[in-house]
Amino acid sequence: MARTTATGRNRAPQGGTAVRPPRGRRTVGDVVRALAAFLALGVLLVGVPGALLYFVGSPFPHHLDSDLVQQPITAETFVNTLAVVVWLAWAQFTACVVVETRAALSGVGLPHRVPAAGPSQLLARRLIAALLLIGVGTAGLVPGLSQVGRHHQAESQARPGVAVTAQQTPGRQVQRTAAVPQQQTAPRAAASQGAAHTARQATKFYRITPPGGRHHDTLWEIAQRHLGDGRRYKEIYQLNKDRVQPDGARLSQASLIRPGWVMEMPADAHGGELVQMPATSPHTAPDVLRYAEHGGAADTVAEGAHAAAPTPAAEPAAGPARTAPIGGTATRAGHEPSPTTAAAVTAVTSPATAFGLPEALIGAPLLAAGLLAALGRRRRTALAQSATAGALHTPRTPGGPQADAADALRIGADQDTVTFLDHALRALSTRLDGEGRRLPTAYAAWLTGDSLHLQLAWPEGQPPTPWQLGQDQTFWRLDRADLPEDADVSAAAPYPGLVTLGTLDGVRLLLNLEAVPGIVSLAGARADREAVLASVAAELATNGWSDRMTVTLVGFAEDLTALAPARVRHLADVPETIEAMTAETAQRAGALRTAGQDSVLTGRTGRAQHTQWAPHLVLLAAEPTDEEADRLAELAADAGRLGIGYLVASSRPELPGAAWELEVTPAGRLLAPLLGLDLAAQLLPADQYQAALRLFADAGDDAGDDDGPGPAAPPFLVDLSDQGRPGVYARLLGPFEIIGLDTPDAERGPALHEALALLLLHREGVHPRVLASALWPRGVTEDVRDALIERLRDWLGTDPGGAARLTVDDTGRIVLATSVVSDWDVLQTLHHEATEGRAAADPAARRRLLTDALSLARGPLLADRSPGRYGWLGHEMVDAHHPVLVAETALALSRLHLDAAKPKAAVAAVETGLTVSPDDERLWLELLRATHATGDPARLETAARSLVARGNAAAGPHRGLPPRVEALLDEYLPAWRGDTAN
Repeated sequence: MARTTATGRNRAPQGGTAVRPPRGRRTVGDVVRALAAFLALGVLLVGVPGALLYFVGSPFPHHLDSDLVQQPITAETFVNTLAVVVWLAWAQFTACVVVETRAALSGVGLPHRVPAAGPSQLLARRLIAALLLIGVGTAGLVPGLSQVGRHHQAESQARPGVAVTAQQTPGRQVQRTAAVPQQQTAPRAAASQGAAHTARQATKFYRITPPGGRHHDTLWEIAQRHLGDGRRYKEIYQLNKDRVQPDGARLSQASLIRPGWVMEMPADAHGGELVQMPATSPHTAPDVLRYAEHGGAADTVAEGAHAAAPTPAAEPAAGPARTAPIGGTATRAGHEPSPTTAAAVTAVTSPATAFGLPEALIGAPLLAAGLLAALGRRRRTALAQSATAGALHTPRTPGGPQADAADALRIGADQDTVTFLDHALRALSTRLDGEGRRLPTAYAAWLTGDSLHLQLAWPEGQPPTPWQLGQDQTFWRLDRADLPEDADVSAAAPYPGLVTLGTLDGVRLLLNLEAVPGIVSLAGARADREAVLASVAAELATNGWSDRMTVTLVGFAEDLTALAPARVRHLADVPETIEAMTAETAQRAGALRTAGQDSVLTGRTGRAQHTQWAPHLVLLAAEPTDEEADRLAELAADAGRLGIGYLVASSRPELPGAAWELEVTPAGRLLAPLLGLDLAAQLLPADQYQAALRLFADAGDDAGDDDGPGPAAPPFLVDLSDQGRPGVYARLLGPFEIIGLDTPDAERGPALHEALALLLLHREGVHPRVLASALWPRGVTEDVRDALIERLRDWLGTDPGGAARLTVDDTGRIVLATSVVSDWDVLQTLHHEATEGRAAADPAARRRLLTDALSLARGPLLADRSPGRYGWLGHEMVDAHHPVLVAETALALSRLHLDAAKPKAAVAAVETGLTVSPDDERLWLELLRATHATGDPARLETAARSLVARGNAAAGPHRGLPPRVEALLDEYLPAWRGDTAN
């Protein structure tokens, strides 16, 4: 958590303005110390080497020969040896001065440590700090200052004790109010005004001017330079919080400040960059005067404030104050989801109908979408591996907590929003590159129901169309409806480090971990910290808006490699992490220098975009020691421009180098007062975390490893006897047909057909919320969902014995009776009986069952499905399982026909399989073998031509014939290359 406690002398009383200490002017002692430091540096850096050269000369011999080591040790030898030692000490001290000077001028966190130079570096640091007192003159603050900022109606009035003003989240609009204590009287206001004028006469100010080569400064670095301790940045923040800056914006977070802003400093601040102002000084910059005159915490702003300024918003004074987004103040109106949509989503995800489903996964749509897509990839890979190994494994149906987790993923996943976020950011990168502009540094993104707000580190001018400026100059906004469908999204992912932290008033916050200027620390109870880390790790590993990325997990009890083997790596402890990241930090910094780039963002646009600068995000669940924490702070000081991000969970109140401090509470809130954040945290509790990992582990078992539990039977086996004749029979393979039911009316029919298809493909049952999310991805109310289920029950009717064909089991899932059967059920049953059942040892029975199974292959699954419907099939294994199972059936039947010396029947079986699985290499090879067995050269040439045509029609890297097919053609038809070219 970003602690709001300050040192005792600067802490604000509850409900009032900050109690400011007496301010002092720069004393004669300050100037004397600065001059003494200047003289000391001159003596040490120039005088020492000059004296050595003048009195000693070169300590090294003028020539080297074999007699050198045999010469006696004289007084001159002793003096020269001592001179060498002094030269080495001087070189070490000079290196310390260079390091400390660079750190002081660049403002980059903690300076690097010079080896074995503890006392020397400390002396250099103190001398450089003292020298800053006269290093920059006050006149340096005057040029280039911003013009008049925001005006206030009540400029001549004293500031009230407190004014409750809530700042607005992007995409949200609330009524604006200001609260002024009613007990304020005119005499009291006059007295307050006089007191404020008196106090202001001794105030010190600092204007933020970025050093050369940097874009922005930080309060930590200002405190380090002018207060001697970076941790005192909170005092500066408390003095300036919510005060109007020259550009009209306000300081609402400690970690984001902009060039040109003016900071009031504590009384003991020192350094030549400071302005010590009596208000009547004619030399003081006008914006500093205005800041001292009118700036204040949540000042009472008149309704007719300057039109160019962002409009703050607030809840009524009696209600709870809401907080601002990172660096934000207000937003455009009209960008929150409509009441109808919001009500629909609330209804579908109501806990009253949860039946124990994992609500954390349901409430994390981007995380759920990533996990669901990754799980599908893992299952498809396992299916392909088992098929290649010659032992096709039926994907297992999860049960227990794994079934609940799978349902939660289906309900929560919002793939449309993931696609919008991904395409919006890639299209932005493409447009910026086309205009010759670099990617801006983005600290966060805010997602509403219909727009994306990208929060920049500093103003970057007008965004490229269709993006627009948001609530102020640091926000770029894109409405979902404005993103062209044909937008160029070929660019590399520009912000792969974005990860969800939580929601604020229905708006989802994604923090860009790799852009943080330092460490992000996470405090709270151990279980709560682990729930946040698990959510962050799982989303980073599986999100759909990233390309290449490395996610290093330190101290995690569970292995997350299965989620994304190419992204995730585990390290055992913090020392190993420090060793690895020290090497990578140096390598990246050197690569940037060699490439002539100042940031990894530069390498993500243009021709080098796909080859450089993939982010590396380090998540530490292990507690670092004090020494390890200091070392991590040094590594993170310059990590932002290198594409490296650190999220460290720690129980200590303050972590060295922490730029942003977060705390998760037992109530599930994620707090960061100095960032203006109070979010509903996105968590992945231990039980749901374990269930999700178990899903991935079970999917890996489906690959058919020797140590696995063996092939699983289909979830539903049809009674193939005459007594098992179904009451309702649906054909899903090919065009959708239903036998045994009346045709529903045209308006209700599509939804009923889709619901029935979903149930037929999930014989284990479908949760009502899964059904609703599949048929209405954008949300639906419970009454509409329940009405559909009731109509489906009435449509399916009852069996002859009176039993309903649609029931609800004890887990709350909707299940079909065994009398409702599909051709997919029959296909799986026939294949299972022929390969694993009683017919496996009888070639004739096996050939009969496989022939029956292959006759069901009428075409692709639900070939005539309506556009806009059946989108849930993209996450279903059946879409991949069906063509593989048909190919397996065709291959097995072809081999049986070849064994029986029936090559033409084998060719027919393979050609039937190719209608459903046209790109299966195994079928191509089997077609050539079967055709060659016919002994008909013309037929073999025809088959070769068809395969060459199929290969040439393929896109991308798969274009052309696979090597094994080419090799078999060389064997059977040596002249095929010339013949097929003609």
